[in-house]
Amino acid sequence: MSQTKAALRLRAKEARFLLSPSQLAEYSSSITERLLDLLDGFETVMVYAAKAPEVETSNLIAALNRRGVRVVVPIIERETCGLRLSYLPDPGVLVPSTFGVPEPIGRELPARPEDVEVVVLPMLAFDAEGNRLGYGAGYYDRFLCRYPHPKKIGIAYSCQQAECIPAEENDVKMDCIVTEKGINRHNGSGP
Repeated sequence: MSQTKAALRLRAKEARFLLSPSQLAEYSSSITERLLDLLDGFETVMVYAAKAPEVETSNLIAALNRRGVRVVVPIIERETCGLRLSYLPDPGVLVPSTFGVPEPIGRELPARPEDVEVVVLPMLAFDAEGNRLGYGAGYYDRFLCRYPHPKKIGIAYSCQQAECIPAEENDVKMDCIVTEKGINRHNGSGP
């Protein structure tokens, strides 16, 4: 199964690499608009801080902060293979950290996982059934297995969709998947 996942990751990276900078910006903007509608009414939202060429989240974070939403970002803990959380009232404190991911290192405002209502996750690939393929380290899956209560929204470009993602027992399905083409709801729920 891991070879299949490795092949799917490679195909999704290649498809994403073929998008031009203007397409990346346009699609990210469209995804942000859809997310802002979906997230209306939530008070505490966890959003990853994007690194290129992922779906850009800086405009989403800024818009949520303007709405008065408490934005939480994950911080990768390599030692524990886990995530710790920090509020992010000022995205200006983000600096490239583990795996080049922007994190508020040295400027953390600890957040409790129990307070998070929705998690917006990056996806390397996904399928029509709500299965998500990340980068392979399992940080989000472990976090969501431990804290299953938040709604789970995966975001990616439509070109990253696969016919079928092989799901293992510890893989967490998304409630919604948002691309520039629309919103797909899964698990009979979603915001």
